[in-house]
Order: sequence, then structure tokens, then C-alpha cells
Amino acid sequence: MDSLEKIQDQQHPQYKSDRASVNSLLASGATDYNLSELARLILRYRGFPGARDIQSKFKKLLLKWNPTEESIYEQTRKTHAKCEVCRKQKSDREDWL
Repeated sequence: MDSLEKIQDQQHPQYKSDRASVNSLLASGATDYNLSELARLILRYRGFPGARDIQSKFKKLLLKWNPTEESIYEQTRKTHAKCEVCRKQKSDREDWL
């Protein structure tokens, strides 16, 4: 295997806070806010070469809450259209803009 075939996992700059968010989601239910948060995190880590533990927890949440990834996005679009999640977010995180 040459060096081009070796892919090293990278550390995401939001890893620490995202891991805490995912752990919180695992301890919670499938509310509109939590589904939106899961969708946001899935999109953030899609194709990211690292944070495999967080990405595996996404799968656990999908199994636990029993939606498909596409249904989460659909529900999130509906929620954002009503702007309920936007109003509940206390910080000025760019993810919500």
C-alpha cells in the first residue's frame, strides 16, 4: 500500500462540542429540535475523514428513533420553514443561519 492509499483520520475542530451534543441526543427523545440537530451534525460530518465514533453514533440514533436520513431532512425543512428551531437556539452559531 503506497502513501496515497493511506488515509489518516482527521480531528474535526468542533469534535469536542459535537461529541457532547451527540451524547446528549442519545440520552434524549426524537423532538423536532433533536432531529434538526442530528440532521445538522450528519451533514457536517458527511464525507469527513475522521470522528468515526461520532459518525457511528449517528447510526445508533437513526436506529433508536427509527427515521430514515431523508425523513430527518424532510422534517427539518418543515421545522425550519416554521422557524421553530431558529428561535429555540440561544447561541449565534452559524449552522443555524
